[in-house]
Amino acid sequence: MSDQIKFIVEKLNQEPFKKSYNLITFDSLESMQLLQLLSDVLGEIDPKHAVDIREEMPEQTAKRMLSLLGILKYKPPGSISDLSAFRQGLVTGSKPVIHPVLHWLLQRTNELKKRAYLARFLVKLEVPAEFLQDDAVAETNKQYEELMEAFKNLHKECEQLKTSGFSTAEIRRDISAMEEEKDQLIKRVERLKKRVETVQNHQRMLEIARQLRLEKEREESLAQQKQEQKNQLFHAEQRLQRVQLQLKEMHHAVVDAKPESLMKKLEEEIKFNSYLATEKVPRELESKKKSLYFLQKVVAEPAMSQSDLNVLEIKINEVNAQINQLIEKRMMKYEPIDSKFSMYRQQASIISRKKEAKAEELQAAKEEMSNTEKQMQQKTNQARELEGSEVLKGDEFKHYVNKLRSKNTYYKKKRLELAEITAEYGILQRTEELLKQRHEALQQQLQAMEEKKGISGYSNTQEELERVSAVKSEMDEMKGRTLDNMSEMVKKLNAMVADKKSSLAPVIKELRQLRQKCQELTQECDEKKVQYDSCAAGLESNRSTLEQEVKGLLEECIQEESNYRYINCMKRNIEVQLQRAKEEMKTYVSPDPQERRKAIREQYTRMILEQENLGKKLREKQKVVRESHGPNMKQVKMWQDFEQLMECKSECFLKQQNQTAIGQVIQEGGKDRLVL
Repeated sequence: MSDQIKFIVEKLNQEPFKKSYNLITFDSLESMQLLQLLSDVLGEIDPKHAVDIREEMPEQTAKRMLSLLGILKYKPPGSISDLSAFRQGLVTGSKPVIHPVLHWLLQRTNELKKRAYLARFLVKLEVPAEFLQDDAVAETNKQYEELMEAFKNLHKECEQLKTSGFSTAEIRRDISAMEEEKDQLIKRVERLKKRVETVQNHQRMLEIARQLRLEKEREESLAQQKQEQKNQLFHAEQRLQRVQLQLKEMHHAVVDAKPESLMKKLEEEIKFNSYLATEKVPRELESKKKSLYFLQKVVAEPAMSQSDLNVLEIKINEVNAQINQLIEKRMMKYEPIDSKFSMYRQQASIISRKKEAKAEELQAAKEEMSNTEKQMQQKTNQARELEGSEVLKGDEFKHYVNKLRSKNTYYKKKRLELAEITAEYGILQRTEELLKQRHEALQQQLQAMEEKKGISGYSNTQEELERVSAVKSEMDEMKGRTLDNMSEMVKKLNAMVADKKSSLAPVIKELRQLRQKCQELTQECDEKKVQYDSCAAGLESNRSTLEQEVKGLLEECIQEESNYRYINCMKRNIEVQLQRAKEEMKTYVSPDPQERRKAIREQYTRMILEQENLGKKLREKQKVVRESHGPNMKQVKMWQDFEQLMECKSECFLKQQNQTAIGQVIQEGGKDRLVL
């Protein structure tokens, strides 16, 4: 508790409260001051609650604070029975109630501010059902709910943007950096323009450069189109291969298949799918809905403490114990008919569980088979992408290994040639360096001679003209080559497309024939399926009628059996009563007095006489009590008066003794004073 008060005082002395409290002054606050302090803290969380409690009634203050604490999901300590004490303490400003609330509020002020802000827009107004029958009210309520959902989504997006790491300062810095880069690029372009303007025919050279750039872009677009066409061709080949594979599988499936086996397979699939659709999937869906309902119920409830969990565990244990007791009682009262039915129920439940387990195993096996087929298809596609054909086997694989060996030898040979070329390149590079050095020396000599003759710069101008002419010739040659390459590429593409069309033409014809066959087979399968459905429907109707008849006969049999047992029980009861009546007549008519006394009539007669004698005695005793009642009451009153008199005398005697003792003490004190 002392740590709690320290924390409260420390938080109240900080921003935004700025209270100059210490432990003593805070502990000495009165109830009204504590309530005002709690109202100030709540006002900091929600500005609507920043009011002076002296201007409102205590009930209004308590109601306002309780409503806000409920919105903030404050859970008072203790059980549900302590809620009334909590409300009373909140009204009176009790310290044991106010201090925990302040501690809880000051611990999580920022979080509670956010919760109070959201509560203004997310606490739903409950509209009565009879008002919602009005169309205008219902439409307004629907718009209200839609606006609430829109606010939720906007708030989530805002929080995500806040936590995403992007800030306006960083964005401004990026924008300023990009603007600086833009200015630098503009300056560089201007400098390059100034440098180019000094060159002769710069406009024509710029036009040529622009045309070159356009041709390069066109070349890139053509290359992209070529790649797209290659991809489309590859996908078309893959589709064709898949269709061929499916066709092969269908051929293999149809070769050894018979109508009976196909019908049997279809019946099994229909049974399995109908079991999934009518029994398994609805049961799983119902269980999922129940679990979802319980989870939503748990989420809607407020946060639970450990004490609440303990209480729930105790209740669960009690309910389990009651269930076990009821099961034991039911087992003790077991009847043979119920035992038979229970045996059948157990067998039915075991069969249903086995059926569910087998269905799950079958579903898992189907999923595993589909996954395996997908993996096999992926591996086949990967192999086709790598090698351009299917996986090699036998002689094809040996031929492929021999080809790899020849390629390996060819690779080694080319690697040796590359090493020789690399060595020659090193020599040529060194020669180039030496020639450059000699060229620089000659250039220096040439410049010195030009300065002597007075024609400096002549060689540079001539070299520049030669370089520009060489560049122009290279550009023209490159443009010509590019156009030639593009025309050749277009011709090749057209030729490849024509080859592919010619190669795919017979395959497409075969595919059309196979499609026709597939349509015929599907029509035949549909007809057989219709026949099967009609036959199955007839058998199902017959089965249902027979089941209903069997059910009616079983119920009639059970009813007759119960009537038979009831009649047997009644017969046994009547026989027992007749037997008792015969024995009673025998004992009553018997000449022996001892036997006659054993008769029930004689026993009841004796009991009646005994009860009559007892009633006479009790009436006489009542008469005596009535006659002596008055004198006895007078005697009791006299004794009570005598007892009061004796108590009064004893009290007077005790008072007299106390007074005499006090007088003796006073007399002795006076004597002592005289002696002094």
